Amino acid sequence: MHYSCKPWPFSLSNALLRISLIALPFYSLNAVAKIRTQSGSIQVKMLVNILFLRHFILSENTMTQAAFEQAVNLIDSANSEDPNVEQAEGKDWPKELLYSLRMSNMLERYRSDADHVVKLAIRGQHIQRWQSPRSAYPMDREGYHKWRSDLYVFHADKVASVMAQAGFNEQDIERAKNAVAKVGIKSNPDTQLLEDVVGLVFIEHYMLNFAAKHPEYTEQKWIDIIRKTWAKMSQDAHAFVLAGKITLPESLTPVILKAVQG
Repeated sequence: MHYSCKPWPFSLSNALLRISLIALPFYSLNAVAKIRTQSGSIQVKMLVNILFLRHFILSENTMTQAAFEQAVNLIDSANSEDPNVEQAEGKDWPKELLYSLRMSNMLERYRSDADHVVKLAIRGQHIQRWQSPRSAYPMDREGYHKWRSDLYVFHADKVASVMAQAGFNEQDIERAKNAVAKVGIKSNPDTQLLEDVVGLVFIEHYMLNFAAKHPEYTEQKWIDIIRKTWAKMSQDAHAFVLAGKITLPESLTPVILKAVQG
């Protein structure tokens, strides 16, 4: 079956209408709706409907981007208040602000196609951590695990609050909360992606300092620690490391490779 579409008859009014349609993407949404309502041509209505949908999509994308940028600014502002300082690149940084920037940078290198929800979960994974110090819990194994599990909830609630303030919907907020709270590692793609980035950032930026604090650890102890971190990461993250996409701490490179390849 063949469908044909008759050309528009030429007239001054049709010529002006065509010029209006070319300029339509620059009209306000109200102007687009008015043209759609007043037009008597089916062809014009179809084109206007397409452009009306385009306006809606562009508007939604603009709103989402604005909400994302606001949430990032809120997270960074909160982490800038960290009284703990860490040096990097020749300057002093609020500790958790530096960590959040490193997390976002690693995500961009590892999975640049991640959506806004995951980006915010990863940016806010340690938001205001200093407000829940380890010293507030018993200094034993049970106290450590209690501190860690409470931190997941603490950070998840903080990220949720920031996203709500920025105007995100409940579904997106719940996704971010689940990722930050480490819900469904190995089954929730958002949580797994966050865990991958945590492991990659730890290896590249924090493992060497951690080693300096524990000179008493034997090689076997280090192999066990590295393998526990490795086990939480996905096959994609493993391949990323082994392909040389992150900088391994030079003094620990032999034991890292022994742990992950042995």
